Amino acid sequence: MSVRIIIEDKSGSSWYAENNVLGFSFHKDIYTPYTSLTAKVRASGSSYSGAAEVSLIIDGREIHHGLVDSLKWEKKGGEDFLVIKSRGFTSLLTQNQIEPGLKMNISFNDLMDNFYTLPYVTHENNPDNSSYIYVKPNTSMWDAAANLAYKLLGTYPYIRGANTVMISQYPNPESFDHRGEKLITTGAEFIYSRLASDYHMADINGDYGNFDLSDSDVTALKIVRHKYFDLDMRFLYSPQQALTYRDKYDFRGAERVFCSYCGYRGEDIGDRVSFGSITAERIAEVSVNGSSRGVFTEISVYRDKFPHN
Repeated sequence: MSVRIIIEDKSGSSWYAENNVLGFSFHKDIYTPYTSLTAKVRASGSSYSGAAEVSLIIDGREIHHGLVDSLKWEKKGGEDFLVIKSRGFTSLLTQNQIEPGLKMNISFNDLMDNFYTLPYVTHENNPDNSSYIYVKPNTSMWDAAANLAYKLLGTYPYIRGANTVMISQYPNPESFDHRGEKLITTGAEFIYSRLASDYHMADINGDYGNFDLSDSDVTALKIVRHKYFDLDMRFLYSPQQALTYRDKYDFRGAERVFCSYCGYRGEDIGDRVSFGSITAERIAEVSVNGSSRGVFTEISVYRDKFPHN
């Protein structure tokens, strides 16, 4: 299995590490707006002050391309080493805000193309401009994309490949069948710390009591958590959806089923996987880790309130 890390500096010069990759950890999931990478490689010197971007390529497939969050050079035992931390270029969507106000008849294409030009960030084509977004102060592009995706399709945006933003289910998923194989682990995880039992939204006059939602799935877990918030202008077309959206958002990734195996076959968010009792379900999380012991991949599917199939 070929693992390459490419570091490019601000002038466009590249440094390649292939046989010198000592270890790496890559992660992406359907609710995080970027891929992430941490890696340690043998270096050939200390001239990395202008490092601007990092790529991870496994067997010819680029699975990460991102900004340099941090880069540490050190010399130990007569050798030079680099420790690199990076997030995909789509992380810039969380770091750029949009001018507040009402944006009528805005499509996903308009949102992604008409505000900022972000390097290497691409998106699916969706010209539907039948909706609007209400941009509150300090709203990021990613928050606006999440609001628009929910209004148009009832979904939450995610990253396909290294830096492609999707709001619909990937139309041509690959299928991966791990049934009958020797897996390293299988299991399930339940995370209930974000769940709320009751949501209460004020009306236009600031009064409570008209818009409420109680989640019976959460109260069945003996959880009592009440949340109050002002009228959400993003959902004026259907105020009750403001509560439904918050409930779904808090429930994201609450239950996941996973497996791990030796190697990496190229799984991505939106592809389909089968293992154990899981049959052709959409992949929601991919983690790939490499070291002197080899390369290992963990694949997860989620059970929550956003659509995954």
